[in-house]
Order: sequence, then structure tokens, then C-alpha cells
Amino acid sequence: MSTRRSFLKKSGLVLAASTLPLPYYACSKPNKKLGVALLGLGSYATNNLAPALQQTEHIELRGIVTGSPGKIPQWQQKYGIKDENVYSYETLPEIANNPDIDVVYIVTPTFLHKKYSVMAANAGKHVFCEKPMAMTVEECREIMEACDKNGVKLAIGYRMQHEENTQTIMKWAKTKPYGSIQNVDTEVGWRIGPGGGWRLDGSKGGGAIYDMGVYNINALRYATGLEPLSLTARHETQRPDLFLNKAPEITWLDVEFPGGLKTTARVTYADNVNFLKVNCENGDYELSPFQSYNGVQGSTSDGKKLPACNCNQQALQMDDDALAILNDTPVIAPGIEGLRDIQIVEAALKSGYNNSQRIQLEQY
Repeated sequence: MSTRRSFLKKSGLVLAASTLPLPYYACSKPNKKLGVALLGLGSYATNNLAPALQQTEHIELRGIVTGSPGKIPQWQQKYGIKDENVYSYETLPEIANNPDIDVVYIVTPTFLHKKYSVMAANAGKHVFCEKPMAMTVEECREIMEACDKNGVKLAIGYRMQHEENTQTIMKWAKTKPYGSIQNVDTEVGWRIGPGGGWRLDGSKGGGAIYDMGVYNINALRYATGLEPLSLTARHETQRPDLFLNKAPEITWLDVEFPGGLKTTARVTYADNVNFLKVNCENGDYELSPFQSYNGVQGSTSDGKKLPACNCNQQALQMDDDALAILNDTPVIAPGIEGLRDIQIVEAALKSGYNNSQRIQLEQY
């Protein structure tokens, strides 16, 4: 009975919220925390986002949206979530009437990002959307348009852009302390097994290039400070019985940037690898690992160390995005960041399945 009650919206709450002026739940005071509802209670929400929200200063966990009623009691008990802040995917539109919730964080598999991001935006809630942003550039546009139409902010979950060593790499792309960048090389991946679920299905955003490739792609872009002009790609699947619907196990990328700058990347579900190396005219620097949940660290050719920070990347990310909402300033990783990476993912898939055809990239 308690699970069933958790899905029911109390009429008193709906009536009370409907009588409040819009600014009450469209605007928040900087000295107050925002409330977020996590939509999708899989491993990332459970093991990373919810714990990180216990460390944040400007945003807190107040609600959940799930299609698994059996998970509700444990979440309510652990995080003190009220019955009226629990939603199913079908009742998500009713969140519009809930002043406790300012943000909906979309943490579903990639193929569902567009659907629920648009629903959350149409409910008047700010949207945090996990990466990869969506399946296609067109879906990314639909999410951005829904957020713009409803006057809410959209932040993509690029936690690395909130991490201090990554931010140093981004700064050096502009200041060039080691001279002009000559090339960038990055590899990332892990060995996935039969229990990979949707990550093994290309129709759901699976395959290394979707799930992990946005780390390489985003890194090439922030390490150079440029937008790519063209690319070629090559796919390889060593375990074809494991991957469905053209989900490549490994993808190699050669990406060309303005000024003839050539970069390379490899993303893999076949082995464990994790580095970003930037070679410059007067030296080089790298992060290894460059995208782990912790321990991101690096070094330079002249002996400088970039030690790992004692920080929670997800907490930094959500606090930064919450402050952008509270202060009405730009988010660090807006929708266009996600769209540009998905443009490259789509081009890589096309190239790799067409004999490594060179694909010219539209500039957004």
C-alpha cells in the first residue's frame, strides 16, 4: 500500500501549488537550495548522483521519478523523500504543480533522454540531462527548443568540465603555455561483458562510440579550444555475438580541426584504457586517467604535476549548475555542447560503416 500511495499525488498539494504565482517555483533565492528529482534510478543515480547530493551546497535531493515501484521505499527511507515528491514516468507532467522540485535530472538510457527532457521542460522545470545528450542532432535540437520555449535552463552532465585538472587543460588551450598545439591523442574504454544491457544495443545508444565516445570527442574539443571540420572513422567488433543493431565495440577516429590540426581518438568496450595527451610546439602534457570518477591527474614535459583533487565531481557539477540557475548565468555545459558531440558521433557512425568516408562537419 505504501508503494501505491507513493505514486498518488495528493489533491491538496496540487490545489495549493496551482494557487501560487509562477515566480514562486520558477525563481529561487540564492540563499536557498534548489530541489532536484532524479529521473531513472539505475546504478549512476543510485551510486553516484544521490550520494553526491549529500555533499552539495546549492541543490538537494527532494524527489524521484521511476518505473520501478519496488525501489521507492528504500529511496524514501534513505533520503527522506516525501510521498508527494515521488512520481512514475506516466505521472511526470504533474511535477509542474510541485514547488519542492526545481530541477529534473534525466538519468535514463540515452534513447529516452529526449522524451523525458522535453516532458520535464514542458512541466516548467530546469533540466539536467546526462550525456550522451540524445540519439541524434535532431533530438538534441528538440530538447533545446523545449527548454527555450519554457524558459528553463538546460545543463548536460559533462562532469569533467567541472573538474579542476580538466579546467586547466581547457585554459591551456587558450593560453598555450607550451606553444601551439601540434596534435591531441586520447583513448578511453573498459571491457564490457554480457551484462551490459542497453549499452550493447545500438538502437538504444549502445556501442562504445555513443556511451564512452563523448568523453574522447568532448576532450578533443576542449583540449584544442576549437570545433572540428571533418573526420574519418573505423569500427571493429571483436565479439559480434555480444553487440546488437550496429553497436561498434571499438571505434578509431581521425578528426581535423582548423589550421590543419589533426587529432586521434580510440574508444573501446574491449579493453581498459584512459588518457588524454596534448603535444605542443615546446612540450607536452597529459591527464591519465582523464575521465575517471576520481583520481584524474596529470603531468607536463617540464615536470609539473597536476595532482588529483580531493573532490566529488558530480557534486561540483550539480552545484555549479544550480548556481547558474540561482544567479541566472550561463551553465558550463549547455545543450549546444551535447549537440556538437552527438553530431560527431553520428558522423563517426556514418563514416565507419561507409569504408571510412571523410565526413565534413556542419558548424553550429
